[in-house]
Amino acid sequence: MSKKIAVIMGSDSDLPIAEQAIAIFREFGIDYEAHVYSAHRTPEVATAFARSAFANGFGVIICAAGMSAHLAGVIAANTTLPVIGIPIKSTLEGFDALLSTVMMPPGVPVATVGINGGKNAALLAIQILAVSDDELASYLETYKFKMEADVLAKDKAIAEKLKEM
Repeated sequence: MSKKIAVIMGSDSDLPIAEQAIAIFREFGIDYEAHVYSAHRTPEVATAFARSAFANGFGVIICAAGMSAHLAGVIAANTTLPVIGIPIKSTLEGFDALLSTVMMPPGVPVATVGINGGKNAALLAIQILAVSDDELASYLETYKFKMEADVLAKDKAIAEKLKEM
């Protein structure tokens, strides 16, 4: 059985982006937990969660935060688990959150997806877990084949539509 994935939001306003990830976890049948912990307003709680995450059965932690977006860094500083940051668009079109998430000091890595990239964060987390879970890797392969088939079907539909013009 795969490990769980944690989705930590810096604010409840980050929920719409976190829900993108959660939808993917549900589709794959992956256990997850979602929490709101702030790097600035609940630093002790965030740190305690990160320090106990491995022992509590987590394999990857996703952190979604906007503005100063220090959440992923605080979590990564307190765990050996892979941490994926989702910069959330709030001020400055999300560029501030992107830089805060991606520009980590040596020794505290945070994998960072694009601004509001909840779906990609989920798929990256699943790919990390799939390294040691053959069943999950197989499901992920099927998922990618379906994406390919969907694009090819759209290609065919566009070709047919343009042929009629």
